[in-house]
Amino acid sequence: MTDPFAFLPHILALAAAYALAVPIGWNREKEERSAGLRTFPLVALASSGFVQAVEQLTADDPAAMARVLEGVIAGIGFLGGGAILQGKESVRGTATAASLWVTGAIGVATGLGSYGVAVVLAAFTMATLWIMAPLKPRANEQSEEPGQQS
Repeated sequence: MTDPFAFLPHILALAAAYALAVPIGWNREKEERSAGLRTFPLVALASSGFVQAVEQLTADDPAAMARVLEGVIAGIGFLGGGAILQGKESVRGTATAASLWVTGAIGVATGLGSYGVAVVLAAFTMATLWIMAPLKPRANEQSEEPGQQS
């Protein structure tokens, strides 16, 4: 039996998941979105933690790990769905929802020890949020019909 308190090997994966998610959360916080600086690192941390928590139980059963991953993916999708708001003429929160989903993937990747995948996911996500944001027409972000005042 393994030592239940042997947590040191997991700290690297959990810290990497957390650190890679902070800039994504900071961007969403800065943009005043529904999820932000606290939510994104927690999603990555939880995703990584779920994978690591069942790692020994599923070592001889890849199908069991696949079921755990399916549950993590579905749960994050549900969380992201809560970030999407539909108005009369607009939908807001899809970038935040997608960012939550990819942040979950970052956590899963670190939990599985695929740090390269996690770094690439984080880099592409940050590039999408920061570099591509100025290319998006501002009219797409209005939640009210033209001519209405808040």
